[in-house]
Amino acid sequence: MTHLELARLQMACSLGFHIIFASISMVMPFLMFLAYRKYLKERNPIDLKLTKAWMKGSAILFATGAVSGTALSFQLGLLWPTFMEHAGPIFGMPFSLEGAAFFLEAIFLGLFLYGWNRIPEKLHLFFGFMVGACGLASGALVIAANGWMNAPTGFDWVNGKAENIDPIAAMFNKAWPLQAVHMLVAAFQATTTAAMGLHAFGLLKNPASGLHKRAFKYLIPLFCVAALVQPLVGDLIGKSVAERQPEKLAAMEALFETQERAPLLIGGIPDPETKTVKYGIEIPGGLSFLVHSNFTDEVKGLDAFPEDEHPPVVITHLSFQVMVGLGMTMVMMALVYIFAKWKKINLIEKKWWLKLLMVCTPIGFIALEAGWIVTEVGRQPWIIYKVMRTEDAVTPVPGLEVSLIIILVLYTFLSIMSFYLLFRLFKKSSEEEE
Repeated sequence: MTHLELARLQMACSLGFHIIFASISMVMPFLMFLAYRKYLKERNPIDLKLTKAWMKGSAILFATGAVSGTALSFQLGLLWPTFMEHAGPIFGMPFSLEGAAFFLEAIFLGLFLYGWNRIPEKLHLFFGFMVGACGLASGALVIAANGWMNAPTGFDWVNGKAENIDPIAAMFNKAWPLQAVHMLVAAFQATTTAAMGLHAFGLLKNPASGLHKRAFKYLIPLFCVAALVQPLVGDLIGKSVAERQPEKLAAMEALFETQERAPLLIGGIPDPETKTVKYGIEIPGGLSFLVHSNFTDEVKGLDAFPEDEHPPVVITHLSFQVMVGLGMTMVMMALVYIFAKWKKINLIEKKWWLKLLMVCTPIGFIALEAGWIVTEVGRQPWIIYKVMRTEDAVTPVPGLEVSLIIILVLYTFLSIMSFYLLFRLFKKSSEEEE
């Protein structure tokens, strides 16, 4: 593998790992907060048990996310110093604010963990809310930096250098708002889906468990809202990408030729050499409608751009299909639950529903990972869109094979330890209830 490929692979592994634990640590504090708020109102001991279980899970995953995020920061400086040299002064503001939000999250988490019976309950509840709020702020601010890479602004690029830098304009780039909403909603989708699968497993083992039944009272409403909102956000992002990065949209849809009445492609395997797609289903005019809100307008294909600026079509298209397919699966799950609720059918008592939730445990995170692949791979060959190529940003550091192995070992160890501790926590909570 070339040096560039090794650097990109290492960064991909690091980001792919970190995003899972960062997403969970953003959402679980809100579950903890909701359960604790309900406990303070009704004094149901099951709510208190849920609060403490989700609190401990938040603490474990926060620690894991902190370690992986620190490693990721070092890699930015070691592997991509040329990129950081030019980009750092431009989007340093959201990174600095993200660091502040992260430290506030850690402080509030500590206050919540050790504040039991030491501070007033309402203040304790407020600290629990602030853990989640600071986590969401931290995630949104990181996405501001990524949004800037997709829609760079706030500077003039003169002779290979950034001049007239405006950090405020860079931070509030055009890509940030929708990317942030899309990511945060995806975090709620993925985390609640995984948590429902875990508690479904607990209910199948112990159908009388009040703890696991109660957990669904908090998980299902959040899941349904996130699952149904996400397609609307995705539609807005699609229109935004068509305007800002049309070659990314063409790669996502494997649209090789510019067309009027451009079809929407479902499935299919692109062949960049022959510029054809095999086994796909086309909906005539569907892509034109999604982009322009009518079935006739032209959509640019990859033929409208130089070949050396084409994103990797196969991985971008397949990742996009996985993301959309799993997203629609979650939409159907939400609609089934809402229909059953309307018909006064308690799905939590149905074994087939619990087994379905178990099978679907990982799909939210698979969709989330696929979405990030679309975002990052679909921007290639640019690390800063239309400004700096990825190959020009990497630094030839020797021994990348060794560092890649070290990173993989570190993240594997962190994963095993995190899931082992979570499994022990889950098992202990179930045994205590029994």
